[in-house]
This record gives sequence, structure tokens and C-alpha cells, in this order.
Amino acid sequence: MTVSDRIRVKDVRVLSSNYATLKDTTFEWRRADGEWQTQTRETFDRGNAATLLPYHLKQRTVVLVKQFRYPAYVSGYDDLLIEAAAGLLDNEAPELRIRAEAEEEIGYRLGAISKIFEAFMSPGAVTEKMHFFVAEYEPEMRIGSGGGIAEEGEEIEVLELPIEQALAMIDDGRIVDAKTIMLLQYAALHIFK
Repeated sequence: MTVSDRIRVKDVRVLSSNYATLKDTTFEWRRADGEWQTQTRETFDRGNAATLLPYHLKQRTVVLVKQFRYPAYVSGYDDLLIEAAAGLLDNEAPELRIRAEAEEEIGYRLGAISKIFEAFMSPGAVTEKMHFFVAEYEPEMRIGSGGGIAEEGEEIEVLELPIEQALAMIDDGRIVDAKTIMLLQYAALHIFK
């Protein structure tokens, strides 16, 4: 029996469709004992995204970004967020989109990029699936200063950090972004062994 065999969608209402789409859905879920249970959930759909951790193996460094995130602020985080470069797919292939984001946000035109995995970031309410990439960089790959697109509200600071410092920033609470933590942990386990 698949999940499709266990769900009957009864009603879907769009609550908002501004920056993203917020829906309220009522459905019946067939429990393991065979009983049908009515449930209601809200889902937030802003599209899928891609994220990237550029690394320099010989220097033992990574490139991250630092920027303002309003949702983090209203959740009580009173600082700029340190993150891996990322962006929405906007109906493009994940690798094409992350290459464009790398140029826009960190100013690098990268060579080989490796997809390492995909993950749902907050599957209890958000539909977004994130595509995770890593890529080795060299100083000569830098084609600009990065910083994002001001017209889109981006004001991004580019950080080049030793991997040990970036990992320590997870421990001391300076890096609290989930995608970034996942990429740095991957790098510690698989790249900077």
C-alpha cells in the first residue's frame, strides 16, 4: 500500500499567494489499523531550492555568506545569518540555478559541481526540497565581488573561513542555519578528513 492509497484530500483552500502559496488542506488519512482519520494541515510552498558549499582543499577553507533574514529575526535571532549560498530554482535545473547563485552571491564562476543529496528542510509544514552541492574553488575563479542582487533586497557579505573555524561556529551558535550545518558536517566527514 502506498501513501496515495492512504490519503483522501477533501478540501484545499488558498490562504495566501503573495511571495509563496499558503494552503489549508483537509484530508482523511488511513491509519495503520485501517481507520480513516480527518486531519487539517497548512502547507507553505515557495518552490524548491539549491545550496552550495565551495571549498578549497589545500587551504582548508570554505566560502559562506552573511545576510539579514527577517523570519530568523522575528523568531528572536538578533544577528545576520551565516549561510551557504542558496536560491530558489525558479523552474530551472538545480545545477544551473546554483551556478547562477554562486556568481550572484559569492562572485565565483565554478568548475565541477557535485550534487551530494536532496532533503526536505521542514516537512511538517513546508513543501521545499533542497538540492545540496559542493564544489572546489580556486582564487582565479573569482569573477566579481558577489553580494547578491540589490533590486531583490539582497545585501550579502562574502566570508572565506577555515573549515575548523566554520565548524566551531556551529558549536558556539554563530552558525544556526540548517542547510549550512548539513553542508559543513558533510565537508568534515567527506572532504576535509
